Amino acid sequence: MQAYFNKEWVEILKALGHGTRLKIVIELLEHGTKCVTDIQEILPVSQANISQHLTVLRSAGIVDFTQSGAQRCYFVRCPELVGGILKLLKNDPKDNEKKESKCCIRP
Repeated sequence: MQAYFNKEWVEILKALGHGTRLKIVIELLEHGTKCVTDIQEILPVSQANISQHLTVLRSAGIVDFTQSGAQRCYFVRCPELVGGILKLLKNDPKDNEKKESKCCIRP
């Protein structure tokens, strides 16, 4: 049986699958628009590396930017959607086991 996956969702999940990109997205969600230099102050990663990660996030449609002169300031395009995805990713499978054990009768 072949599963069908929406290509856009696959790209979004792949982009969020890297720790640094995930941290960038969380930072943007929690604190709003940030420029590359602002992100660099928070994460121990080079400016070039942050720019590469932002390019991946932008290609996946997760972030976009506004430009003022030479400075690009990034923001999350759909905060509700991305926040919902992150909430799902944060779910602890152990919590689900606890819920299942309360509602299921086991012999």
